[in-house]
Amino acid sequence: MLRVENLSTGYNSIRVLKQISLTVSEGEIVTLIGSNGVGKTTTLRTISGLLRPTEGSIHFCNKDISHVPPHKIVELGISHVPEGRNIFPRLSVRENLEIGAYTRKDRLEIKKDFKKVMEIFPQLAKRQKQTAGTLSGGEQQMLAIGRALMSRPRLLLLDEPSMGLAPLVVLGIFEIIKEVNRQGTTILLVEQNAQIALRTAHRGYVMETGRIILDDSAEALLQNDQVRKAYLGE
Repeated sequence: MLRVENLSTGYNSIRVLKQISLTVSEGEIVTLIGSNGVGKTTTLRTISGLLRPTEGSIHFCNKDISHVPPHKIVELGISHVPEGRNIFPRLSVRENLEIGAYTRKDRLEIKKDFKKVMEIFPQLAKRQKQTAGTLSGGEQQMLAIGRALMSRPRLLLLDEPSMGLAPLVVLGIFEIIKEVNRQGTTILLVEQNAQIALRTAHRGYVMETGRIILDDSAEALLQNDQVRKAYLGE
């Protein structure tokens, strides 16, 4: 579904990604792990069109999207839940979700997807009229994911969904991520909590200083000595 080949990019004169390559097949959860500042967020921002590559290419469903603008990438079927959630705090829960469907015109299908999101996130169903900024951190993360799902993505990009959340809340969020995947959405997950990311994903990539240094099944990476020492605290 997604093929990234020899991708390089950065900010101004600072090169962050250095010819990285990765793939995501339909139906998978693939995780990208690594320390802070190695380029994980930059990878997602480039795939979703917020940054332009300086080298390499990005193909989604056999279409080159390397220089497609972000709103067109959403229309093609990629949604991005950014680090820090970035909900609209002064709008209601319902209004935030409705904004997620802004590129769509199929009103009846939008209503069906809204109902589906309410079923996935029953806590949000009880708070539709509540101002989003008054939600707990975990509820705001649910809202950010729900808003992305309202665009009916084929591929969901998730950036640090556990950030700032209590351990029990994190477990709940990752159960939701697995359920979203079971319902047919492919996921590329960036997560600093390598343990829970690899226990959730099918495959994983390990990134260091803008390069992919390892890739394998999630199970194999959990058993890899290098990964265990560097990222699992063993």
